[in-house]
Amino acid sequence: MTFENLKLELSGKIAKLFINRPKKLNALNRATIDELHQAFEILLKDEDVAVIILTGSGEKAFVAGADISEFADYDVKEGTDLAAKGQELVFDYIANFPKPVIAAVNGFALGGGLELAMSAHFRIASDNARLGLPETSLGVIPGYGGTQRLPQLVGKGRAMEMIMTGGMINAETAKDYGLVNHVTTIEELLPLAEKLAQKITNNSMVAISAAIEAINANYKDGVDGFNIEIQNFGKSFGTEDFQEGTQAFLNKRKANFKSYVSTTKTP
Repeated sequence: MTFENLKLELSGKIAKLFINRPKKLNALNRATIDELHQAFEILLKDEDVAVIILTGSGEKAFVAGADISEFADYDVKEGTDLAAKGQELVFDYIANFPKPVIAAVNGFALGGGLELAMSAHFRIASDNARLGLPETSLGVIPGYGGTQRLPQLVGKGRAMEMIMTGGMINAETAKDYGLVNHVTTIEELLPLAEKLAQKITNNSMVAISAAIEAINANYKDGVDGFNIEIQNFGKSFGTEDFQEGTQAFLNKRKANFKSYVSTTKTP
């Protein structure tokens, strides 16, 4: 499929998905939101793809924010629909995606850009990255999950400060806060992401999918995460990957996992 605002590169079990609007610093508009959903649906069904690296084109921005010109004249209903649709199609969809998603934050990740990065399962950043949620400077609040995911990642107090001041933090501060896992040069950002992705592909993708579901359950109201863990742990014993993994360990050889995440599973 050809995209207008995205670029997709496939290499073995790893997919690299670029937000590709460099003249707009990769700002998110409605068309890009729709294309992101389409791209992830394609990647879900592709059994050859195990891990997705999400990043921005160029060296200036991951995603510099939402395209403000598109919603500057929205009313209450339109604003509510904008947030609801965006969360359903992209942000919640990625957060619950059964295949690992790594955000490689290159440059600015502001507003919807930081919210997109936080939707990924974990983040790495280049040393020129700047991250923030400046929505209050526009008279609005984060609407793509920022008020929920940022406190989960950095703690309530730090999230309150970042959202209230609307300021940016640098990559090292983001690492200190636990917002990103690693900081590297812009030149080494994608190679590091690919190295991490390759390590992931050595393991059971079925087990990783079950782990994603169990970890996310801890952050859902009314859901007993411990129970989800118990259930998914038990289900693991009925998989081919469990048999292969345990036999490989007992026989002191490398496991050869052949199972894939179900292509019919909806995030």
